[in-house]
Amino acid sequence: MALFDFAIVGAGIVGLAVAFELKKRHPGASIVVLEKEAALGKHASGRNSGVLHSGIYYGPDTLKARVCSRGAARMMDFAEEQGIPYRRSGKVIIATGEQDLPTVERLLQNARDNGIRAEKLDEKGIRDIEPHANPCRVGIYSPDTAVIDSRAVLEKLHALLARSGVCFVLDQVVTDVAEKERQLFTSTGKYSYGYVFNCAGANADRIARKFGLGRDYTLVPFKGLYYTLRPERAHLVRSNIYPVPDISLPFLGVHLTRVISDEVYAGPTAIPALGRENYGVFRGIRPGEGLDIGWQLARLYLRNQNNFRHLVHSEMERYRKANFLEAVRRLVPDIRADDLVPSKKVGIRPQLVNLRTRKLEMDFVVESAPSSLHVLNAISPAFTSSFAFAEMLVDRYEATATH
Repeated sequence: MALFDFAIVGAGIVGLAVAFELKKRHPGASIVVLEKEAALGKHASGRNSGVLHSGIYYGPDTLKARVCSRGAARMMDFAEEQGIPYRRSGKVIIATGEQDLPTVERLLQNARDNGIRAEKLDEKGIRDIEPHANPCRVGIYSPDTAVIDSRAVLEKLHALLARSGVCFVLDQVVTDVAEKERQLFTSTGKYSYGYVFNCAGANADRIARKFGLGRDYTLVPFKGLYYTLRPERAHLVRSNIYPVPDISLPFLGVHLTRVISDEVYAGPTAIPALGRENYGVFRGIRPGEGLDIGWQLARLYLRNQNNFRHLVHSEMERYRKANFLEAVRRLVPDIRADDLVPSKKVGIRPQLVNLRTRKLEMDFVVESAPSSLHVLNAISPAFTSSFAFAEMLVDRYEATATH
């Protein structure tokens, strides 16, 4: 049985960033990263579009606001040091109707509260930046939004950590925990630890329950589907065009993003899925899990918290290309149906639901015990925030862990 000072469950961006931060502070510590897949980047981190958000969406009292803009700056510094492609391309957030105007003011207040650069622009000002955008009266320009090669970030972190002595054990599903003995059991082995960081993404709630935590929560997955613009029509989007979001929901709406490869993506949807890895129509649905998720979705629908029925109806309609196109054309009316090419890019957002309140959790959620810490809701902007979020998580360990 191997003995490690730290065990990290999950080799997504948060798990890797935590390992990186631990190695900086405790260079002599032994660290093992347990990953259930046979390769890195199979899920959310590897499917990320690479947008580094500014933090304008988040109120100053949230964890997201504390780590988003700082995390983006850390990520860009890391990219500079390691030669990873990134581009500070900026973003416009446009009102698509009169109903969005109060939210514009709220986002601008977030920017002031969080110390984020943002500028309110009229229609002409928006079109000077994005000539084909279609704002309703006003929009916001966020100059510090950037795009990065997200897979290159994962690969570089993996290489640096392995070189520093971090042990990566792939294809290992954590099956049980002996918390008193500080042991993790996997599908093929047993690992003794001093402290565990649970960064298991869509399976974090399951791991937490093995430690007796996370009992007030479950994860409900939402599927993000994308189209790309035909290359000869990609000029319609210079950088990033987002709608003003519905702030009662944790999703940003269908948007247009010019990624680091210069492809332009349209999406994603936020369609309720019946599996945490339900990337296809039926692929990734497990019968027992599908029934449980379906039950949770039904309860959310009946209670209609967070305007959930409207979300379900509008997102399910976007399975049809005509309805998806309608959402895109609110941003750029010049886009036609044949400009949108189906993409193989599919993401799953594992959204945490509070079982007591039946509400979607809008912020990061972290629970801890004397020998473990659990990241239960590592949703967007987790990739952007990862380096600063990891600093916060390791701070929390150092402040509360028993040795």
